[in-house]
Amino acid sequence: MINNALLVRQLGPADRDAYFQLRLRGLKAHPESFGQSYEEAVAKGASQHDAMLQGTRAAEGDFLLGAYASADTPLIGVVGLLRSQRDKEQHKAAVIGMYVAPEAAGRGVGRALLNELLTRAAQIEGLRQIQLMVSSRNEAARRLYESVGFRKYGCEVGALNVSGVFHDADLMQRFM
Repeated sequence: MINNALLVRQLGPADRDAYFQLRLRGLKAHPESFGQSYEEAVAKGASQHDAMLQGTRAAEGDFLLGAYASADTPLIGVVGLLRSQRDKEQHKAAVIGMYVAPEAAGRGVGRALLNELLTRAAQIEGLRQIQLMVSSRNEAARRLYESVGFRKYGCEVGALNVSGVFHDADLMQRFM
């Protein structure tokens, strides 16, 4: 059931602590779904996200979005877009850090985040494709990505090593 009051907005510096705490929850609960480990995130601290939260490159394709059940409620979902800075790859950006709190799962939060990300991405000059990696075992996430137009183009075998266990990742892309 989608909550009509759902609010999705770009996160800013004032959201740093809430963003970092939700990210840590995701890293701890689903280590196979993120390139960064929980321990690495804690060691680097919340300030590692300051540049993205400043939003100075949002128009170029670097931003973080947050979802809230309604105004003045806690952050329940996050996703980011990170555009390639290399000259020959500036037509590409990557979906990063997608996470929805378990208490909000199944309520359309992930879809709302992705729809807002894609709406913003469509307005970015020169951006032609968006890529992402998703754990090969995460059927629900892959179905969600496919439902908004992403298609699998490959699989990275052993993409992540989590405590000695290797996890494959499906590579997906969506053309604008």
